[in-house]
Amino acid sequence: MTQAAGPDATCPTAPPANPGAPEWTLPGATGSVAVTGSTDTAAPVVTVTAPFSVAATQVHTLQAGSGPAVAPTASVSVCYMGVNGRDGTVFDSSYQRGEPADFPLDGVVPGFQKAIAGQKVGSTVAVAMVSADGYPDGQPRAGILPGDTLVFAIKILSAS
Repeated sequence: MTQAAGPDATCPTAPPANPGAPEWTLPGATGSVAVTGSTDTAAPVVTVTAPFSVAATQVHTLQAGSGPAVAPTASVSVCYMGVNGRDGTVFDSSYQRGEPADFPLDGVVPGFQKAIAGQKVGSTVAVAMVSADGYPDGQPRAGILPGDTLVFAIKILSAS
């Protein structure tokens, strides 16, 4: 059984006209990050004071959903934006593409799984993950170097 968050299941591409105060502000071991989650009509805003790094992966629920909890082995459909803490660049974003990404949670980097598993469908979450939970050896195509802290803003559309 698949639970969908919305009838259109697209990811909004435009940033909010007035994002207001961030829903999560996290001082890091170095730098800081401020995250405002997405809405039905606007993409999230992730503002990095670089270089941002964390000593341990941290997950924060920006807006709790009302759907069922996501199992650690579920396949999910999510909208997400990934930002490199080292320089604040967006290295991957389903919001920019305007469509959700679908994948099994046991097939993604550990930090992404930690962010989503146990959350309710419809939730908007953010995660700041240590390199070991992201790409410990880096991901050259995405400009990620070994040791980079990654920040994701994620909206969970559905899980099955």
